[in-house]
Parts: sequence; C-alpha cells; structure tokens
Amino acid sequence: TVVVRAVPTPVDPDPRMTDIVRPSRPTVAEIREVCQPPAVRGRRNSEHWVADVYLRDISPYLTRLLLRTPISANGVTWLMIATGVGAAAALLIPGLPGGVLAALLGQMQMLWDCSDGEVARWRQTSSPKGVFLDRVGHYTTEGLIPIALGLRAAGFPGEGWLDTPWPLIGALLSVLILYNKALNDMVHVSRAYNNLPRLEEKADVAAPRSSGLRRVRSLVRFFPFNRAYHSVELTLLALVASVIDAALGDLSATRVLVAFLALFGVVTVVGHLMAILSSSRLR
Repeated sequence: TVVVRAVPTPVDPDPRMTDIVRPSRPTVAEIREVCQPPAVRGRRNSEHWVADVYLRDISPYLTRLLLRTPISANGVTWLMIATGVGAAAALLIPGLPGGVLAALLGQMQMLWDCSDGEVARWRQTSSPKGVFLDRVGHYTTEGLIPIALGLRAAGFPGEGWLDTPWPLIGALLSVLILYNKALNDMVHVSRAYNNLPRLEEKADVAAPRSSGLRRVRSLVRFFPFNRAYHSVELTLLALVASVIDAALGDLSATRVLVAFLALFGVVTVVGHLMAILSSSRLR
C-alpha cells in the first residue's frame, strides 16, 4: 500500500493531518475514480481531443502497470519527452514507414502524457517540476516536428535537399508554433507577476470582447486550422501526406502541407495575439 499525507477536509473529525491509504496495486475502477475526476476530464484547453475520444479509456490500464513499478510520475514524463522526440525523428525516415511510425509515436506520447498525471494524482506527487517537464516535452516535440517536416519535404537524406527552401520553411514554422504556444504561458506569467488568480478553463474567459473578433472566431470553427499545430495533429497530417506521396510517387503532398502550415501559422499567431489582448484573460 501507499500512504500519503493529505490536508483534511471540513468534514474530518480530527483537524490534524490524516493518513490516506491507497493500494499499490489499484484496480482500473479505482484509478478512474481518483485520477480522472471531472476537473481533469472537463478541462477545456488542457485535455486533448484524442484523450476524450479514447486515450483516457485505455490510460488507466497503462497507469496500473506503471504503479506496480518504482518509476515516478516525472519518470513517466521523461518517457513522454523521449517518445515525442522519436516521433519527430521518425519523419526523417523516407516514405510511408516514416509517416506511420511518427503517427503511432505521436499517439503514444499522448498516452504517456495521460498516465504521468494519473500516477502523480494516485501517489499525491504532483509538483512544479512535473509541470515544468510536461511543458518541456510539448515544446520540444512541437518544435522538432516542423523542422523534421521541412527536411522531409526537401527529400532528406537524399541528394540536393540543402538546395531547396523547405528546411528553412520548416524552421520558420517551428518558430511560429513555439511562439504561439508561448503566448498562452505569457498570459499565466503576466497574471502571476501581478498577483492575479489562476485562470479557469472556461469559454467565456477566452472569448474576445470585440464583436468582430467573436464573429471571426465563430467562422474559424468551421475550418479549425489553428488546431493543426499540436504534435498529434501534425503527425496525423504528416501520415496523410505520406500516403498521398506514396500514391503519387513524389513529395508534393508533404510540400503542400508544410506550405499550408507555414502560411496559416502566421494567421494563427496574429489571431491568437489579438484574441488574448481583447479577452478578459489579462484582467
């Protein structure tokens, strides 16, 4: 069993610290109850759609196996980081095999991402270091995948790949994606510097106050290109492009994908910045 110290709730008969005894070999039902509360499953921004669709259904089985080992929650996060780097590296494998492997590793990265939090919640070991490592994992993966896509579009490691503009476009795409991600963290840092409370993940908090921006935002919902810059979507799009490339016998689909992502990356960053400044997130 695992014994953790917990702060008593108002219904505790003893105002002192109480002991919560949790089994070291919990059932899947127990993991779901403790590690997947509504506060986790209902997060608007932090919970990815693949988690809602199926990953949270299977992650307790992985978490149960992890809890039987001495690996810490941060150790699981390191596995997530390594898997994300592997997803980017897989895109350097020419042809369909590279696209398939990258997509599989992209899904596995998100599964580790679900389980590291579940291990931390079960063992009551959540910490700022864990949050930091999680950010490192996502920033690293989503910074490397566009670079790998640019190299893939250039035909790396074949001859003449340095004579094309695609590696540069991939690098610029990486900068756009990382800057777009950093905008969200800038909001939290700015609020912390001004001693403001933590933002709640609610739609009305992020909604622009400008009626014009709200209309533009509602139109984007029909073509949500701004959601294409997460590691899961990037690897899935790369897989689709690799299938088309295999059918056509060239790299035209991957090149169209990189060009599309770069063009709409600029639109996404500008729109994100305007949405933040016109919302209540900095109030």
